[in-house]
Amino acid sequence: MSDSTQKLHAIGQRLWLDNITRELLDNRTLNHYIEALNVTGLTSNPTIFDNAIAGSDAYDDAIREASGHGHSDETIFMELALQDLRRAADLFLPIFTGSNKRDGWVSMEISPLLAQDTEGSIRAAQDVFDKAQRPNLFVKIPGTPQSIPAIEEAIYAGIPVNVTLLFSPAQYVEAAHAYMRGIERRIANELDPQVMCVASVFVSRWDAAVYEKVPQALQNKLGIAICQQCQAEHLKIMRSERWLRLVKEGAYPQRLLWASTGTKDPAASDTLYVDSLIAPDSINTLPEKTLLAFADHGDVSKQMPWDDLEAQAVLRAHWKVGIDIDALAIKLQEQGAESFVKSWRQLLERIAQKCQSLK
Repeated sequence: MSDSTQKLHAIGQRLWLDNITRELLDNRTLNHYIEALNVTGLTSNPTIFDNAIAGSDAYDDAIREASGHGHSDETIFMELALQDLRRAADLFLPIFTGSNKRDGWVSMEISPLLAQDTEGSIRAAQDVFDKAQRPNLFVKIPGTPQSIPAIEEAIYAGIPVNVTLLFSPAQYVEAAHAYMRGIERRIANELDPQVMCVASVFVSRWDAAVYEKVPQALQNKLGIAICQQCQAEHLKIMRSERWLRLVKEGAYPQRLLWASTGTKDPAASDTLYVDSLIAPDSINTLPEKTLLAFADHGDVSKQMPWDDLEAQAVLRAHWKVGIDIDALAIKLQEQGAESFVKSWRQLLERIAQKCQSLK
């Protein structure tokens, strides 16, 4: 058992793996991560599945069979992904039940082409959740302005949601309010208020975006400061009368999840975005490389501050050198949404090519 991951677990932060492949399941590597490295959940995205399918023949038989039945490329992908995620969800099920549904989750993306289609997003989210047939599966919906209504509607429908592509405190607060509105509507209609939700704040893309625009003293500081601000906003919400009323009805808090936590700068610590983002009752989802690095030499000596005073100083320093934080947050979310669409189309093209080559 890793000492650093054990200590992090004891503090109350959970580590989820930001990866899934059929090999991870077949060779019991995921079992090892659960048993030895305190991994208690898993996230996925189209890029992860694209890399998994491209770099392996483990999916070939399933692709050959599905294409023989005339299924669309998207239908084939959904079935391949859900086959893997069902197996992963079953591995995490004891954690899920033992934590009263708080932990032990896996995540599955809906089509990013539906980002501006609320009704289409709801149907897709319901379809994914129904087909998965696992209680511990989050449906990932982007926290873009166009998708905020879909988040509220999904929560109201009782679908667990991982709100993805959040880049700022303002974007996080919008996602939190959408979650609360969905729960409030459920309570008003005498439905179970315990619909789980996490809010995924992306970290490293901030620092990559400004790396060449700021002095060395500010490099690799902005993403952490943004997360500190999000944490401060989260704590304000948890103390609000509005949220405390929902707690009395039995609702669970929407937890913060730190995403994109692999270090981009080779000169920086490979565990930078784990060591710096330690907070009880939060989640850090890690690429395999970062997970193994943290298990080996992670530093759990310092937790995130409860306020955002340190963050404000970092942000002021960035403003002084010409970084428009608010505009950059919008740009990063828009770029992230465009990247999701590109990855989705590339994945479907990969499956089409596989179908053709396997005929």
